[in-house]
Amino acid sequence: MENRNFYNEILTEHNMHPDFKHDIEGADIVLDGINPSCGDEIQLKLKTDGDIITDGAFVGDGCAISQASTDIMLGMIIGQSKETALKYADIFMRMIRGEATDEEIDSLEEASALRDISHMPARVKCAMLGWRTLSEALKDK
Repeated sequence: MENRNFYNEILTEHNMHPDFKHDIEGADIVLDGINPSCGDEIQLKLKTDGDIITDGAFVGDGCAISQASTDIMLGMIIGQSKETALKYADIFMRMIRGEATDEEIDSLEEASALRDISHMPARVKCAMLGWRTLSEALKDK
């Protein structure tokens, strides 16, 4: 029950007070992410300096899970290298599919609160939207 409360607190906090849900000017990486099965959509915007992600934000609409997951993700990757961001995205997506180790999941810190989404098939794509968009954006660059 404690994990469930933590999960609910994390989702609520990131939906009521998102740190990264706003527009930013001058982003050098911009990619739209869409989950056609439920209508969630985001536009991910990143600023980089060489290999480092120096700023990021997103705009869009969707369910609490997609929006909170994207906000959490941005908090983790700003200040990190593109390679580290891709590593986090890989671990997160494997966690949601039930394929990550406990050690890998622990490395996701706050994002690990979403690990039980793997037991909710209808919500998997919601949780993965921001992370999948990030992965596609960085692999395209």
